[in-house]
Amino acid sequence: MNLQSQFATISMSEQVFLSPDPLPLESGETLPQLELAYTTIGNLNGERSNVIWVIHALTGDAKVTEWWGGLIGEDKFYDPADYFIICANLPGSCYGSTSPLSENPATGEPYFYDFPHLTPRDLAASLELLRKHLKVENIHTLIGGSLGGQVALEWSFTLGKKLKNAIVLASTAKTSPWTIGFNETQRMAIEADCTWGEKSKDAGLKGLETARAIAMLSYRHPEDLKRKQAESEEKLDGFKASSYLRYQGQKLGKRFNALSYWTLSKAMDSHDLGRGRGGLESVLGKIQAKVLAVGVNTDLLFLPEESQMISAKVPRGTYKEIRSTAGHDAFLIEFEQLSYLIQSFYLEQS
Repeated sequence: MNLQSQFATISMSEQVFLSPDPLPLESGETLPQLELAYTTIGNLNGERSNVIWVIHALTGDAKVTEWWGGLIGEDKFYDPADYFIICANLPGSCYGSTSPLSENPATGEPYFYDFPHLTPRDLAASLELLRKHLKVENIHTLIGGSLGGQVALEWSFTLGKKLKNAIVLASTAKTSPWTIGFNETQRMAIEADCTWGEKSKDAGLKGLETARAIAMLSYRHPEDLKRKQAESEEKLDGFKASSYLRYQGQKLGKRFNALSYWTLSKAMDSHDLGRGRGGLESVLGKIQAKVLAVGVNTDLLFLPEESQMISAKVPRGTYKEIRSTAGHDAFLIEFEQLSYLIQSFYLEQS
């Protein structure tokens, strides 16, 4: 079977990659077994030049058309008729890849709180193993937002000439104390849950709901809440904003778990592209791909200046901005603007 027919066979399908080798981690630990759940959509073209690799954010998964359907899918900007789209669930997440709920080969029991510390550099290394497994030699565009943007930057550096374009959305080259502070308060909420510490998949559930409510305040902007949650009558209690945040917490609690949230928020905190490499400017200056850094004018989590810095320090960088009241989450919402910005980027680079 040739490579093209092999990819056609797995087109529009969900797969699981089991690495034949352990994954050495930046912390000095090792992940002895690595599984990555991933999805491919579309077919590799004859020139093998149409690979779009998507990296999800904190609580995303490999089913990219479900959470980014305004950008990826039939008749959308990244149409599977034209592109071969790959998206893998990152290690640490709870959607089919190795996570704290996976079996620890050393004990035969789930890792739970013994799961090793991961960094975006480790997450990028796991995707590199999958790339080699799929025999994808070159990537047309690597795209990710927030945590996914951090991982995309790490991988862009190591991919070198194998990557043509990198699109980094609402992210940063090094996590700021401000963002770490937001994440720490969320983990404090999880710690305050009396079930945290139990060896159970539901440990920390109520704390996770609170953590998500805190996170939503960093994902949105005050104007967005004012526009959508303002009261039409005078009240003493029972405010729409309160119900909205509780709903968001409960919604995540039904589909995610506190152990994965803890693991990936810690990974986000540890992001520093220049660590051990001579500093940020040195590393950014060595990225060979064309880079589009997209900021959001109302982003309170990763400020627009952080995206501007990325575009200014890479050799072939472009900065564009989404204008929206939605805040950080605009990169998951403002599909028309995002499609226009990406199209403009491609045209400028051609």
